[in-house]
Amino acid sequence: QVQLVESGGGLVQPGGSLRLSCAVSGSIFSVNTMGWYRQAPGKQRELVATETSSGNRGYAEPVKDRFIISRDNAKNTVYLQMSSLKPEDAGVYYCDVRTTAHAYWGQGTQVTVSS
Repeated sequence: QVQLVESGGGLVQPGGSLRLSCAVSGSIFSVNTMGWYRQAPGKQRELVATETSSGNRGYAEPVKDRFIISRDNAKNTVYLQMSSLKPEDAGVYYCDVRTTAHAYWGQGTQVTVSS
C-alpha cells in the first residue's frame, strides 16, 4: 500500500522559510512526476512545483525564485524548500506522486504565514 506523509508545515512570519517533506512508502513503479500542490481556504487546489523522473522541474509563477523542489531517492522523500514566504502562500500543502496509471496524494500539511 502506497502512503505519502507530509510534514514540516507550521506558522511562519512573512519573509520566513519552511521546508516541507513528503515521505513515500510502499511500492511505486514508473513514477512520472512528483510534486507539491496547495489549497487555500475557499480556493481550488493549485500546482506549486513538480519534478519529472528525468529531473526537470517546474514552478508556478507566484513561487518561482522562492521555492525549490527536490528529492532524495535513497530516502524516498520529496522536499519543498520555501523561502521569502508571503501571506498568500498560506494553505494546506499536498504531496503528489504520479505514475502512468495512478495519482497518489498525502493528507496535507498546513502552512500559515502571519505576523
